[in-house]
Amino acid sequence: MKWLESLIVALSMYSKIPVPQIEWNKQNMRYALCWFPAVGVVTGLLVWLWSLAAGAAGVGTALRAAVFVLIPILVSGGIHLDGLLDTADALSSWQTRERRLEILKDSHAGAFAIIVCCSYFLASFAVWTEVNAESAVILGLGFVLSRALSGFGICTFPCAKNIGLAATFANGADRKKARICLALEAAVCIAVMILLDWRRGICAAAAAIVVCLLCRRMALSKFGGITGDIQGFFLQICELAMAYVMVGLQYGFHI
Repeated sequence: MKWLESLIVALSMYSKIPVPQIEWNKQNMRYALCWFPAVGVVTGLLVWLWSLAAGAAGVGTALRAAVFVLIPILVSGGIHLDGLLDTADALSSWQTRERRLEILKDSHAGAFAIIVCCSYFLASFAVWTEVNAESAVILGLGFVLSRALSGFGICTFPCAKNIGLAATFANGADRKKARICLALEAAVCIAVMILLDWRRGICAAAAAIVVCLLCRRMALSKFGGITGDIQGFFLQICELAMAYVMVGLQYGFHI
């Protein structure tokens, strides 16, 4: 029962999937992060189904790509995109570490957030116009992998502050068990990606891990640790990086 409640907590926080409203407590928060990749499963399944439906119906490239871009936003409610924009504003401010953390909490969107938002959607739309059916399957699994790595980071990396979304889930989690669970989920996801297509699977996994390490380095050097917004930044960049790697492979950049 507690595992089911933990799933409900994860879905209610990280998605717009309708779930019963329950009170968050010490017990159901312990394993909530373990269920974070479940949101990726739903997203990836919808991406795969849309790829099949669009191919069967002969949908045009622009509409096909637009739906691909919108599916993760609709499922998540834009929570991770918000983190991307807040982090972009903070990084572009060139202020002190304390001021950057204040900017992360600011609900107003600055000029750099708008610029990054437009650039991100343009880059995402462009790459999804090139994604073929084989790459779409791997990228569907990529939504699971990005969330497993994000959850692992919350359980493992130091938090920049003792309040906020990341700190709430990190402090409420059974970190040791959650780390093991999320690492296994990431490993299984990578294994399935490689079994489906070893070249695409290895490259997508490598891209995700590299982005994870680079974002960890950025978070520690610029903010003194991670926050919920920074993990949202990572997740969005990770998924975009995997998409570009897939398209690069389609155009002959083989390993």
